[in-house]
Amino acid sequence: MSKIASHLVYEYGKELAQKPTRDGYGEALCELGETNPQVVVMDADLAKSTRTEWFWKKYPDRFFDAGIAEQNMLCMCAGLSRAGKIPFASTYGVFVAGRAWDQIRTTVCYSCLNVKIGGAHAGISVGPDGATHQALEDIALMRVLPYMTVISPCDFEQTKKAVHCAADTYGPIYMRFGREPTPIISSAETPFELGKGQVFREGTDATIIATGPMVKSSLDAAEELAAEQGLQVRVINLHTLKPIDADLIEQAARETGCIVTAEEHQVMAGFGSAVAEVVVQRCPVPMRFIGIQDRWGESGEPDQLMDVFGLLPRDIKAGVLEVIKAKK
Repeated sequence: MSKIASHLVYEYGKELAQKPTRDGYGEALCELGETNPQVVVMDADLAKSTRTEWFWKKYPDRFFDAGIAEQNMLCMCAGLSRAGKIPFASTYGVFVAGRAWDQIRTTVCYSCLNVKIGGAHAGISVGPDGATHQALEDIALMRVLPYMTVISPCDFEQTKKAVHCAADTYGPIYMRFGREPTPIISSAETPFELGKGQVFREGTDATIIATGPMVKSSLDAAEELAAEQGLQVRVINLHTLKPIDADLIEQAARETGCIVTAEEHQVMAGFGSAVAEVVVQRCPVPMRFIGIQDRWGESGEPDQLMDVFGLLPRDIKAGVLEVIKAKK
């Protein structure tokens, strides 16, 4: 009997279709343009890269380019939300989360305004753009803000669902996307509920909790551990980082006794830290953290960087073996 959720198209070793998650953002915005007249889109001179150019061409009267002025863009979005619009502020994650953090904090979140923020080109897999353009701290910066919701979808299909959900949910929401094509592991039938994690693979020996493109790598790691060592490892896709699904994390800790987290982000104050905050309060168990280990990004091909920074299935497998040993 397969351990993989039936609504997934993932199958170990199978060649999967690939699309960038930023394409899911652009396509979903175009769909919203047709169905929701309150949706407006802003960009900071990166419309081609963020895919908001697609919305611009279809709805030029509802698209605004703020130029390279992220702080102004967020203030304009705050004003548009006060006027009843649903603005999507779009640019690279490193710029919006870093340069515009004060405007997001004080102008948007303090008043709990209905502003959506698309942070593109997240993680080191953006590749040759280098350290200055690789958002490795955006999860930490966004999840610390009161009222802010943080979403990191696992693939193209889930990104589209996340954008639609964001438009239908009041309040500030940060969504994280990547540039490179990544395997599509979910399907149109895969459910998406804000704040609810998903068990993508059943298992009892350990749990991997992953987000973003690391979910597919985690499934590969679990399948290899089953084939090589007979271990059954649970894999949870946690697409919503805040509010976090504390009940699902606690259940995994109690039933499997150890947890590995996997993220394309700094491990300090990031996704793994958010999971650990739940674990230590509800059911302390051994943990390991797969992610960027307190260092800057580098230029290189995406596959090379994932290797150099220790984000491959082999690295996740090593973490799982360590936590299984630690719980005995």
